[in-house]
Amino acid sequence: MTLRATLLASSLVFAGSTAMAVEADAIMKNYADMAQAGFEDALTLAKELKVAVDALVAEPTEANLAAAKLAWLQARVPYLQTEAFRFGNPTVDDWEGKVNAWPLDEGLIDYVDPLFGGNDENPFALSNVVANPSLEVSGTVIDATTITPELLETLHEVDGIEANVATGYHAIEFMLWGQDLNGTDHGAGARPASDYDTANCTNGNCDRRAQYLVAATDLLVSDLEYQAANWAEGGQGRTEATADGAAGLEIAFTGLGSLSYGELGGERTKLGVLLHDPEEEQDCFSDNTHNSHYYDGLGIRNVYTGRYVRIDGSVVEGPSLHEFVAERDATLAANLLSDIDESMMALGAIKKTAEAGTSYDQLLAANNAAGEALVMGAVAALVAQTRNIERAVAVIGLEGVTVEGSDSLDNESAVFQ
Repeated sequence: MTLRATLLASSLVFAGSTAMAVEADAIMKNYADMAQAGFEDALTLAKELKVAVDALVAEPTEANLAAAKLAWLQARVPYLQTEAFRFGNPTVDDWEGKVNAWPLDEGLIDYVDPLFGGNDENPFALSNVVANPSLEVSGTVIDATTITPELLETLHEVDGIEANVATGYHAIEFMLWGQDLNGTDHGAGARPASDYDTANCTNGNCDRRAQYLVAATDLLVSDLEYQAANWAEGGQGRTEATADGAAGLEIAFTGLGSLSYGELGGERTKLGVLLHDPEEEQDCFSDNTHNSHYYDGLGIRNVYTGRYVRIDGSVVEGPSLHEFVAERDATLAANLLSDIDESMMALGAIKKTAEAGTSYDQLLAANNAAGEALVMGAVAALVAQTRNIERAVAVIGLEGVTVEGSDSLDNESAVFQ
């Protein structure tokens, strides 16, 4: 079945499911159940990534490096779908930077090409923790003799600089792929497995590089354990989201609108087009951005329709925001679901193009009119669905929903200042 046919079949199910009144409290219980399931799935695959990383460090072969990369790619799929729970949930949004912060000055972590590294605005952009057992910050020397999860937490956004990303998926991504030096040409990072081979070490410090990779992966697992527990019974995230139905709906719609508009439509998508800059790709080392965009979009659809398919194939589903809107304005609800499906088709077209051999960074090239049109089609669809999200908020009568914006969408001139 094609993606369009799958979405249409799903839409028909939802279109006919509004015979009984849907309570906000029931919607938010299902919302919390989906969040718990999503973070549990992300944790499960992070643990599988940990197994693959340990195998790579123990036996640094190209086959084991490829297996660790695959495990990282698979681990991204459920995590990205949880991003629809970010905005509006402080226990997620305040935590998210630990696991998914980007873009990053990767020279803080490890060696980089001197022609493509450094940042004049960041004194730590070339600190190279892997190569240096100490780091001075504001007159204080940090002991990095042994690279541990605790050390990485200390270094993350060190000196208050957001580009100093030392933890999370993208730090691990860099450790597995290395820099992508292909610009807007095809190709991802090409770190050799010998970067972890202490007997035949390339680029020096293979033992410390292994320490860093293991520590970052251990920290990712523990961070996801925290968030999965946050949505289990008695967890703060679940408690806050389900304490009051109306307030919970504001949380849910804030997440949908802000991810759809300012974050995915703006910062993660249109900004890269405006700047023609592959550094603005979210998964820039691995050339996995097409999947990042797609599964973020799917997360929005999951939350709106109240249905999440787990990694084991089981389904978490229940009363939905779509049903709640449909009881008040059936036409608006149908239009919003149609808009979300159109966004999924547009994001799916980018994914299909990348999987056919034209990577996302190629789409950002200044002379690629067709690539720009493909990406901007997704931006337009995301903006359109946000407008109907805002209309739904008004129809329901929610007053506490604020949709985050982006200069790339709201004030293009500011992007170039």
